[in-house]
Amino acid sequence: METTPRTPASRPNLVSVGTIVWLSSELMFFAALFAMYFTIRSVDKGSGLPWPDAHLDIALGSVNTTVLLLSSVTCQMGVFAVERGQIKRTRGLFHPLSWGLREWYVLSLLMGTYFVCGQGYEYFDLVTKQGLTLASSNYGSVFYLATGFHGLHVTGGLIAFVFLLGRTYAAKTFTHEQQVSAIVVSYYWHFVDVVWIGLFTTIYLIH
Repeated sequence: METTPRTPASRPNLVSVGTIVWLSSELMFFAALFAMYFTIRSVDKGSGLPWPDAHLDIALGSVNTTVLLLSSVTCQMGVFAVERGQIKRTRGLFHPLSWGLREWYVLSLLMGTYFVCGQGYEYFDLVTKQGLTLASSNYGSVFYLATGFHGLHVTGGLIAFVFLLGRTYAAKTFTHEQQVSAIVVSYYWHFVDVVWIGLFTTIYLIH
């Protein structure tokens, strides 16, 4: 029986596939951080040491989490815009339904920046008011390693947003390759959001 050959257009994009494979390896990295956290937590609690070794600001963490999760929504709205070939808004700034890739990704960039600044403020408060540092205790070590590496990943996503937005202004036409780049950036951004849900639940809510 003859089969219809698969056309090039129907093949999965290699950049997207490569990104998914890379994110899978990143998932293993964060899985190791989770394993480290629970192992040290078990040892410290078994030794009668206080856990957590600091008073975390749940309200601040909840606000930061909400902003980061909403930035995933705005990022996906940018993907929907680029999939229909819309790079910039067609109406005024106060008409979100007319926004294109640029507006949605700029908003995602601002919300991600807010998250990083909020995390920095929390670090400053923990260090100056509670004396929690990377070397002060086992809890301090795992807290800063887990949340710090995630913060670095978020910062990497913000840099990707900046480069992508810059390309939309520098290029005279928006190519298919740039469209793929926009979608790949969204994969990464959704990934760091999902990882943060796990970190926030583990570190802030489960004692």
